[in-house]
Amino acid sequence: MAFNPVELPADAATTATLAPLDAVAPVDLASPDNAPLAAQIAVLQQAQASPSTSSRIKTVLQRAFALLGTPYRWGGTSPERGFDCSGLVGYVFRSIGVDLPRVSRAMAHEGTAITDRSALAEGDLVFFGKRGKVDHVGIYIGEGKFLHAPRTGRDVTVSTLSTGYWSQKYLEARRLATGS
Repeated sequence: MAFNPVELPADAATTATLAPLDAVAPVDLASPDNAPLAAQIAVLQQAQASPSTSSRIKTVLQRAFALLGTPYRWGGTSPERGFDCSGLVGYVFRSIGVDLPRVSRAMAHEGTAITDRSALAEGDLVFFGKRGKVDHVGIYIGEGKFLHAPRTGRDVTVSTLSTGYWSQKYLEARRLATGS
C-alpha cells in the first residue's frame, strides 16, 4: 500500500495544514514489528498535544506520519518514487526548512548528540548500524518508537527501539536545532 500526499508548492510547504488525524481511516499495515496504524496515529496525536513539543516538530511528525505506507526504494527521495531511510528523513525535515546531508552517515554529524536513550524527544534522529558505522536513520516519535523506511520490500513504517532487530542495531541519536 502506498500513500502519496499532494505536493505543495514550495512557498506553501511551511504554512500548509494537514487534515485532522481523526479523519484518517485506519489501515492495517502488514508488518511484524508495527503497531496497527490506529495505535501509531494515537502516538502522533499524543505528541501533538504535548506542550513540550515545538510546533515545528509537531509538523515534522505530522508530515512523517502522512508518508506511512510509502514504498521503500533505494536512493528514493520523494513520495512518488519511494524513499530510502535518509531520503525520507531529508524530505520531512526540508518541509520545515531544515536541510540535511543526503546520507545517514553524514546526518549522524548534524545537531547535538543525545547520549541517553531515556532523553530522546519527538523529532530526534535515531541512527543504526553495525561495527560502529551508521547505515540507517529514522525519526523518533515518542514512547520508544521511531518512523523510518526500513528496507527493500517494506514500506515506511513505525518500529520499536526497545526490542528486536532495531534495538540491537541502535548506535546513537541527534537532536537538530529546529526552533519553535
